[in-house]
Amino acid sequence: MVIAARRGWGFDPMAQAAVSVAGEDLDFPVHRIYCVGQNYREHAREMGDSGREPPCFFAKPADAVTQDQAVPYPPMTGNLHHEVELVVALGSGGRNIDPAAALERVFGYAVGVDLTRRDLQAAAKQAGRPWTMAKGFDLSAPLSPLRRVGPAGHPAAAEIRLTVNGELRQQGNTADMTWSVPEIIGELSRYFELQPGDLIFSGTPPGVGPLVPGDHVECEIKGVGRLEFHVTDG
Repeated sequence: MVIAARRGWGFDPMAQAAVSVAGEDLDFPVHRIYCVGQNYREHAREMGDSGREPPCFFAKPADAVTQDQAVPYPPMTGNLHHEVELVVALGSGGRNIDPAAALERVFGYAVGVDLTRRDLQAAAKQAGRPWTMAKGFDLSAPLSPLRRVGPAGHPAAAEIRLTVNGELRQQGNTADMTWSVPEIIGELSRYFELQPGDLIFSGTPPGVGPLVPGDHVECEIKGVGRLEFHVTDG
């Protein structure tokens, strides 16, 4: 059930999470944030997995998204990691979407970083518990402005990279995804009715590593955009 905002509650309701669109005076309202784990073969290997396993989905709250250039180091971790990703923004949704028609639902793309409390994730994996505390904390989803799908089409084979303080940490190509964007959308829509405003973080290439306060992070996906932020004391 959705309760419309009303006066008289004694508090101000939180504003709708939204992100900017490149070159437009437009905000894109965020409905949900879905994520795909270990969707690049080399990253899966560095995390101890191999083979083409079914997608591992998890989620972040919509208000985890941030476009601020200052991102605070989160509490309750001593091992914060970066994971640069191609982010898919949906302009329409549905259930049981045919992968052959999935790209018709895409509004645009962005560069995102799935910030991860790696120590909490490792403990959750060992205990067989959810990853919520490791993945879904405040401001854990830095995002570039969205870029609408244009004449160049969809970034099926785009270079992706991340540097920390000028040092190359992550580098890959979206063609190396285990599950392609259309396949991700199709599979995810079997579990959820996807909606306009959904964001999908599509997985990260190898080279994930730690961040500390003072680090300067720069990311780029060719044809999609750039993302830049620095990590501050929490």
